[in-house]
Amino acid sequence: MTQAPAPLKAVRRRHDREIISLAVPAFGALVAEPLFVLADSAIVGHLGTAQLAGLGVASALLTTAVSIFVFLAYATTAAVARRVGAGELPAAIRQGMDGIWLALLLGAGVIAIVLPMAPFLVELFGASDTAAPYATTYLRISALGIPAMLVVLAATGVLRGLQDTRTPLYVAVAGFVANAALNAGLVYGAGLGIAGSAWGTVIAQWGMAAVYLVVVVRGARRHGASLRPDAAGIKASAQAGVPLLVRTLSLRAILMIATAVAARLGDADIAAHQIILSLWSLLAFALDAIAIAGQAIIGRYLGANDAEGARDVCRRMVQWGIVVGLALGVLVVVSRPVFLSLFTSDSAVKDAALPALLVVALSQPLCGVVFVLDGVLMGAGDGPYLAWAMLLTLAVFTPVALFVPTLGGGLTALWIAMTLMMTIRVLTLWIRARSGRWLVTGATR
Repeated sequence: MTQAPAPLKAVRRRHDREIISLAVPAFGALVAEPLFVLADSAIVGHLGTAQLAGLGVASALLTTAVSIFVFLAYATTAAVARRVGAGELPAAIRQGMDGIWLALLLGAGVIAIVLPMAPFLVELFGASDTAAPYATTYLRISALGIPAMLVVLAATGVLRGLQDTRTPLYVAVAGFVANAALNAGLVYGAGLGIAGSAWGTVIAQWGMAAVYLVVVVRGARRHGASLRPDAAGIKASAQAGVPLLVRTLSLRAILMIATAVAARLGDADIAAHQIILSLWSLLAFALDAIAIAGQAIIGRYLGANDAEGARDVCRRMVQWGIVVGLALGVLVVVSRPVFLSLFTSDSAVKDAALPALLVVALSQPLCGVVFVLDGVLMGAGDGPYLAWAMLLTLAVFTPVALFVPTLGGGLTALWIAMTLMMTIRVLTLWIRARSGRWLVTGATR
């Protein structure tokens, strides 16, 4: 077999080391985030069924609200990484501060909406009469932590852009530990019930935000970057985030449509769908970690005017996405019976889930390419294209998914439709990646 030239091997090894050094800590931080909800659920669950149901409704509302603003991390990562690649560290940190100021403004706006509308939102999400008071209490208190959560998103983007994914991992782990300890102390020690769980989470969130702010402020002072809010910079951050907001909302709409269709298929199917969706989300963390590395690395290469280097690392990350996707697919196939037994003993639910899980397993290499190219184009600041591509995907997926109950095939057919959705995404992303139009170099796009 012909050996690859040594320089090419050296380049690949360098890319691999860089991808691993960024992706592994990013994966740890991503996994730590949902542990907040799990810790809250474990502690509140012992208070009673109504309290746990109320927590479930409030958590769903909070997760939806915060996930809408995930562009604060994505857009900030790309913008800061470009400045880093151009050797403009003060400007990079200044751009990051614009994202943080935007996060504070958006957080204040969300509080102004959520506090008075909490009862209406809880009712809209279908909380029962017994669970609604607990959901409202938790939502109103937790809303006070939303600005902190958005600051964490923006500051995480700053550090990723600076090629640092270790600090977010340390902060996420420390935040999880603090959250669990505070919740246990306030719920049981202080006897505050579900309100104690909410206050514990808020305190932990503001603690995480404070740590991030200390890190960013120190960096700003070290490099002489201004900390004052800049209206033009904040406006630019918001404009860069709008296309990514459209992309995120379109993706959320796809997931909501899929869940609504599963509910129409019957109780066993919706139960199986929720189990599969939780696994699909967990697998996404592993693939999203590579995408995060892609955002940081691609932005830096383009900022350094190295379009060829950006193309090379994109190619290598696609290979990583396929390999990791294959490994995850095999893991799903092997662990299907054991995984399902952890969630249910109902044979009807298992029968509905098993073939659909096989579809999920087969689609993982495809998902790997989607996540990687999504990250590459985010790192390149190609948000408008990502928005239009996701809107197209939503437009094709919606009628196909809505016809699933009519056409038959049950939950397996629905997850085939989900795989079709990922196929459309990979096609739109691949066409863009091959065109090279995303290879816009310079400190700003």
